[in-house]
Amino acid sequence: MRQALLSAGAGLCLLFAGAPVLAAGMDDLVAAAKKEGALTVIALPRDWCGYGALIDSFKAKYGITVNELNPDGGSGDEVEAIKANKDNKGPQAPDVIDVGLSFGPAAKAEGLLLPYKVSTWNTIPDAAKDADGYWTGDYYGVLSFAVNSDIVKTPPADWSDLLKPEFKGSVALAGDPRTSNQATMAVYAAGLSGGATDAAKAAEDGLNFFAELNKNGNFVPAIGKAASIAQGETPVLVFWDYNALAARDNLKGNPKVDVIVPKTGVIAGVYVQAISAYAPHPNAAKLWLEHLYSDEGQIGWLKGYCHPIRFNNLVETKKAPADVLAALPPAESYAKAKFPTLDEQKAAKEVIAKRWDAVVGATVAK
Repeated sequence: MRQALLSAGAGLCLLFAGAPVLAAGMDDLVAAAKKEGALTVIALPRDWCGYGALIDSFKAKYGITVNELNPDGGSGDEVEAIKANKDNKGPQAPDVIDVGLSFGPAAKAEGLLLPYKVSTWNTIPDAAKDADGYWTGDYYGVLSFAVNSDIVKTPPADWSDLLKPEFKGSVALAGDPRTSNQATMAVYAAGLSGGATDAAKAAEDGLNFFAELNKNGNFVPAIGKAASIAQGETPVLVFWDYNALAARDNLKGNPKVDVIVPKTGVIAGVYVQAISAYAPHPNAAKLWLEHLYSDEGQIGWLKGYCHPIRFNNLVETKKAPADVLAALPPAESYAKAKFPTLDEQKAAKEVIAKRWDAVVGATVAK
């Protein structure tokens, strides 16, 4: 699946809508982006995947203002923001989106995306990108339990543990399962932990699991985050591992946070990057993608505990810092991880979004 790097003699090759541009194209892109002067991103919490440092380094490097919309939004919110702002060239119109894998092809099918291939395109696995450049995988992680150990003395080892009486009023999701990819995948993972293999069946089993969790009083119907873990509002939060690890570090032991990858139902989520077809700042958006998919950007995600999509390439070329690799969980934590296909994600998403209200009956509030 991996293709060779472009040779150094070939120079930098930018690909606009699939057509190669000469090396000088990078200078032209920088100039055009600076002329636009701004970039609008959406649903990027600064403690998510190292995004705070990535945004700041982009601003420092290019002198472009970054408008950060709705940092707590989910993938569905991002797509809806494109639709709602098709004719809006103001700061409420997102230039780029970072969404769960299943949202990329769906947004492409609706004509909401602008194709663009970054200069490191050939080092990105074929299975993790749209062949025409409408969306590109950017990073992945696995769902884990972020646990406030000052409150929870015996942490859960697996999904089934969350149903125990000692977790009453404790368990939360990091989004609304009807719109958030992270929360949707959590419901799906809970279903997989019960042994289901079919995506729709796993989604249904996951809904039944959360219905029981809610009936037992264990489910907290609020969108959890690092602050709610620390404050004891959501002592157990189902979180992507990179978010959980970042929260652990940022809280600096106050309280102590344990990050646990469950024994079963380990699900890996790939997120994808794309440019809005209605982007007010299309050149700044392209430059942002160049920043993210450069070695610097990929290592920035790795420092935020995400596995960047070019991870294997960084390791092969010895560009991944040893100290950064050492800070990640051991490889065996990921050994059972399932990478759902697009069809599986689509099937699970449809069941969960449509039946959450009827089966679980809990409105997840911000």
